[in-house]
Amino acid sequence: MSDSDTLVLKPDARVTCPKCEHEFSLEQGFARHALENIEAASASQLAQLREQERAAADKRAQLREREQQEQQKQAIEEARRQALQQAKLASDAAQQAARQQAEALQKQLETTQQQLTQLRAAELALRDERQQLKDEKDRLVLEVRRQVDAKLVEREAQVRAQEQERFALEKAEQQKKLDDMASQMAEMQRKAEQGSQQLQGEVLELALEDALKRAFPLDVIEEVKKGQRGGDVKHHVHARSGAKAGLLLWETKRAATWNAQWLAKLKDDMRECNADVGVLVTTGSAIPREWAGATQFGLVDGVWVVVWSVAAQLGEALRAGLLDVHKQRMASAGKGEKAEAMYDYITSPQFAQKLKAVHDAFQRMREELEAEKNQTLQRWARREKQLEAGKAALLGVGGELQGLAQHDLPQLELQPDQP
Repeated sequence: MSDSDTLVLKPDARVTCPKCEHEFSLEQGFARHALENIEAASASQLAQLREQERAAADKRAQLREREQQEQQKQAIEEARRQALQQAKLASDAAQQAARQQAEALQKQLETTQQQLTQLRAAELALRDERQQLKDEKDRLVLEVRRQVDAKLVEREAQVRAQEQERFALEKAEQQKKLDDMASQMAEMQRKAEQGSQQLQGEVLELALEDALKRAFPLDVIEEVKKGQRGGDVKHHVHARSGAKAGLLLWETKRAATWNAQWLAKLKDDMRECNADVGVLVTTGSAIPREWAGATQFGLVDGVWVVVWSVAAQLGEALRAGLLDVHKQRMASAGKGEKAEAMYDYITSPQFAQKLKAVHDAFQRMREELEAEKNQTLQRWARREKQLEAGKAALLGVGGELQGLAQHDLPQLELQPDQP
């Protein structure tokens, strides 16, 4: 049997009977001996086929290897040729690039030199500008510091005046509490329940009444009872002869902010009690909004408004005006209406100038007092430093003399005796 006629079958292969078409395996259809022979032959044929396939595969592998080696040789040769060609081109390009780079570097060097010159000039200009800015900044800082110092001095004077005013009011308030505690305990309890605002207003009213009594002993200071219309204090101005010269109506307001309705109420009270002049006394914070920071009194809508600290001074000026009007009225009796003469005088520029002069005098006295105080403190500090410097110099001279003279010079007792 040839290789092409070789039949390889497995023992479990199934075949079909051509007659009955019954399907059965080879193990079931042949004798065991025949199966063994077939298996042996099949195994031998299978081994030969595998050997042939292996030999053919080795031959094909050798052919492929020779082809690959040939292709690699050709590729290497082509790569060597291309490398030589590229190396030549690269050498020419490198030389050209080197020349171009040298030219570019030369141009860049020249540009850099020009830029360096420009930068140096710009640096000098910037330094000059920086110095000018620094000088301008120092000047501005100095000016701002001067303005701040001036504002601080002004604010310190205002705060000092407000603190003195607050201290005087608090002192009067404490004194009023102590005086009324024993006799009016029930009344004070009711007032405490109504709030501290009414108590503070009453304290300011009593302080004003006491200040007017002490400042004008010839006049009659009349307190307006609670619940009655007519302001807080009626100031009946009398001349030395005892004649009545006029009526000042005082109204006190101790509040945190200004209220324009106070003026209308005071005008109504003036008309009701026939007062010649109305004065509204407030604390430093409750002043008209249009006033400047240093303004302490002024005529607002026909009513004099003044802070508590200069109320007595304004009262003195108003009293003097009423006395002048009284003298003029007595000298020219029957010439015009009394109210018109008094109103014309009070609203005249001369009267306002007198009040301004009184205020300026007090302001100058206060400024001179502060200036003298500062100068005295500075003079004391300078003298103390001069004494210390003189003392140190004297001790140095004494020590040098003692060192030079050794025992020939008596011991100098320059140090003060220790207690």
